[in-house]
Amino acid sequence: MKANDIRGLSKDEMMIKVNEMKEELFNLRFQNTVGQLENQQKMKKTKRDIARIKTIMNEHSKAAITEAATTEKE
Repeated sequence: MKANDIRGLSKDEMMIKVNEMKEELFNLRFQNTVGQLENQQKMKKTKRDIARIKTIMNEHSKAAITEAATTEKE
């Protein structure tokens, strides 16, 4: 998933996406343990997508805090 696509999502949609990806990562880890996972890179991609979404969520929250602080000063 690209960062520009993620930025277009709302906070709730991002949370849903993170939860879906965590479930997918759990299933991939289980498949890997059992020996059924064919594409090892899918785990790496899923981990990075989760981190990417969490980073953008963090950017949004920091921007909201900064905006609230500047509004408060005025």
